[in-house]
Amino acid sequence: MVESSRSAPAPKDFGTEVIGIPEGQPLELDLRMESVMEGVLVSGSVTATATGACVRCLEPVHVRLDVPFQELFAYTDRAAHHHQVAADDNEDLYELEDDYADLEPVLRDAVVPALPFKPVCRDDCPGLCSECGAHLADDPDHHHEVIDPRWSALAELAGTDPDTDERRN
Repeated sequence: MVESSRSAPAPKDFGTEVIGIPEGQPLELDLRMESVMEGVLVSGSVTATATGACVRCLEPVHVRLDVPFQELFAYTDRAAHHHQVAADDNEDLYELEDDYADLEPVLRDAVVPALPFKPVCRDDCPGLCSECGAHLADDPDHHHEVIDPRWSALAELAGTDPDTDERRN
């Protein structure tokens, strides 16, 4: 068994369209590698900071992640035997390649689902005005007078212009 701490740059497209870890940002890895009968069991955690935009107000969002992972990397001969007898060929089987374990797909499978689906800058973020796009956090009393078009005939009877809500002379 070997324990190791390493830092590695994040690969390209490490996230979703809304939030992700920018390419080249450090991924802090705490690893534990254990020799088992089938191969090498790699377990540990990855720590990183994801950046994106708040889905309500589009302000920048930074989310600190600490995600555990564990995966078995099979020896080449064990992997070949598994492919021969496995009933489910869709099962992901990671294989040691020249005694190296490629952790990128394992980290991607652990980190991307841990990212917030709808990141927000704060839990009570009011978002943007649907009419004009103003930040509602800056002006909590912001609103627009909108007359329902179904009531426009009544506004005409009252002698007001339904678009401006002013009385006609």
